[in-house]
Amino acid sequence: MTGPGPPLKGSQSAHVINTEEKGSDVNLASYLLLDGFRQDYDVAIVISNDSDLAEPIRLVRGELGLPVGVLAPTVKKGRRPSVELRKVSDPGYFRVIHLGALKVCQFPPTLNDAKGRFSKPKYW
Repeated sequence: MTGPGPPLKGSQSAHVINTEEKGSDVNLASYLLLDGFRQDYDVAIVISNDSDLAEPIRLVRGELGLPVGVLAPTVKKGRRPSVELRKVSDPGYFRVIHLGALKVCQFPPTLNDAKGRFSKPKYW
């Protein structure tokens, strides 16, 4: 696809690394709603800091009358919890999971199982 103006000449390329997950928020929202309609839970807890989940949480609380709590991980230093998620979660059910708490919950960098030794990626 080209934009306005003449097409580019010569050999040009760009190396792009995009590690963003696609679809996981849609899947979570779908099952939150489905399980809510089926009344498969008394309280739902969403572990996310993705404000895209605010609307399905609002729907479950407002339309189905089910409580939804949010545990918001702040995995990047300086990243703030989602204001939208705080607004739509049940009062008293919103908590922030700080980076330090996540770090102490990690497995060691290298583990062994029946197939041998394995390591987590360095960027984790």
